[in-house]
Amino acid sequence: MGALRIILTIVYILICVALVILVLMQEGKAAGLGAISGAAETYWGKNKGRSMEGKLVKITTGLAVGFMVLAVVLNLTLF
Repeated sequence: MGALRIILTIVYILICVALVILVLMQEGKAAGLGAISGAAETYWGKNKGRSMEGKLVKITTGLAVGFMVLAVVLNLTLF
């Protein structure tokens, strides 16, 4: 079981590094400035999930879930 813990720890570290990189790659979102300037009405605002920014958000969410699950699993005293 020691080898499994080492592998999970390596995966955990890789997820941590990937999360940091992805969060730094994302655009900053000021409090409601997009809605004030009308950016929410544009084509890119409507299709946010298909854009590069939308993909980054989805990947970040998936990695964050994996981060939390691995954090709980690594803190269990099963192995």
